Amino acid sequence: MWVSQRPRNHGDAGQVLLRAVGAVVIGLVLVLAFPPFDLWFTAPLASGAAVLVVRGQPLKWSGLYGFLVGMGLFLPLMYWTGLEVGPIPWIALAVLQSAFFVPLAIGFTLVQRLPAWPVWAAAVWVGAEALRGRVPWGGLTWGKLAFSQADGPFTGLAALGGTPLVSFAVALVGGLLAWLVVSTNMRTRVVAAVTATAVTGAGLLVSPPAADGPTITVASIQGNVPALGLDFNARARVVTANHVETTQRLARDVETGAVPAPDLVIWPENSSDINPFGDERTYADIDRAVSDIGVPVMVSAIVPTEDERNVRNTSILWDPETGPGATYVKRRPMPFGEFIPLRGLAELVTDAVNRQPRDHLGGDEVGVFETDDALIGLAICFEVGVDEVVRDAVAEGGQMLAVQTNNATFGDSPMTEQHLAMSRMRAVEHGRTVVVSALSGVSAVIGPDGAVQQRTELFTQDVLVAEVPLSDASTVATIVGPAPEWVLVAVGLGALGAAFAVGRRRPAAADPDEQPAAVPAGV
Repeated sequence: MWVSQRPRNHGDAGQVLLRAVGAVVIGLVLVLAFPPFDLWFTAPLASGAAVLVVRGQPLKWSGLYGFLVGMGLFLPLMYWTGLEVGPIPWIALAVLQSAFFVPLAIGFTLVQRLPAWPVWAAAVWVGAEALRGRVPWGGLTWGKLAFSQADGPFTGLAALGGTPLVSFAVALVGGLLAWLVVSTNMRTRVVAAVTATAVTGAGLLVSPPAADGPTITVASIQGNVPALGLDFNARARVVTANHVETTQRLARDVETGAVPAPDLVIWPENSSDINPFGDERTYADIDRAVSDIGVPVMVSAIVPTEDERNVRNTSILWDPETGPGATYVKRRPMPFGEFIPLRGLAELVTDAVNRQPRDHLGGDEVGVFETDDALIGLAICFEVGVDEVVRDAVAEGGQMLAVQTNNATFGDSPMTEQHLAMSRMRAVEHGRTVVVSALSGVSAVIGPDGAVQQRTELFTQDVLVAEVPLSDASTVATIVGPAPEWVLVAVGLGALGAAFAVGRRRPAAADPDEQPAAVPAGV
């Protein structure tokens, strides 16, 4: 392969400023791929532009540009995190998440020393998402490329390799588009165009296996809250009463034949913030509602630990005859939302942490409830964004998925639609119907193909009743589990190692995509 040795001037302040502004714009463009905009095609465009903005740059500048891409993405994407607690936690979260784009951008610069670099750049992106989704304190997956693709052509790939494969495909197409821009070799351009088209179309050819089980009727209760924002917590008894009354109204509608009788009823997260095991009135109210509807109800409660110093976010399968039975404790509480790491230090930064005086402790058991009619896989709120939580629930026998969530904290922001997009991806990934029960909306019934079949509106009291198919069929993604992600991470690390080696042998920063005058160039 022939390469150019043309020196580049990295010290021009105007160039640095131009790239810095461009980096912020790239992040803003990527925001458009997520709800409420849903312009899925901006994700590959932005990821490709992110590769180009750091191309051939000194690593220290690459890191800066990567950080600015992250800030352009996370500040607007997650502005709703500051609606109730002020700007400091919101900005701090954006800074933390943007920090992961520093090694990502440096990796982009390095792997562009190699042939076929769009493949390696896409693998590096998956590696950065894998790290960001695990650290610190369990990580955060919001802003993952895959979650911007619920309405895009890449969605079907989730059934093959989960969300990591979807993110890889999006980033790969972006890299291939960037290759088209910078390459002067016609053969390279043809290869890039054909490959980008094939990868984009591949997702349209893949779909999860058809549901192979019987159907059951499921009701999702959205009782709503008396106030937007965090204040609903101060009116916990009203919130529970809303869900009791809505369930009793459903029972009356069933009795009159207005709606079919459900086999299962799902209440949302925080539908009982008063511990029903310690409050007789709350227990009696819930038990009466469950008895009235006459089928098992999944009730969500905040249950204190034995010493009452902390709490557990708990889903309870409440039987109309025997009362509360099996429980599932949320495995992945949200840092700073449900537990406060470094509490003493956090209190010096913002007094918002005092709104969460007790930490939520995570559970260690997979969420699957067994009823007479089905095995129900569970994920509570942000857990739907965690690959292993959802996969484990399906692998342990979940024939459908129930997502209990409380979105009231974030008002009428796009958070709810972004969260719903995650549930849609999970439906395709595992070939399961997903029923979302949200405290104040949006509740939804999502088919195994990711299509929203029914939904409610925000801050309304409503009930969804749907006949949903069960399934024991397994997608490839469910079977192989985390293997695709780890393979892609290994590929990315290997490419970085190779890029370091190339740099040591050839420190003049050769560009494999530029063709010097009068010299033949290879791909």
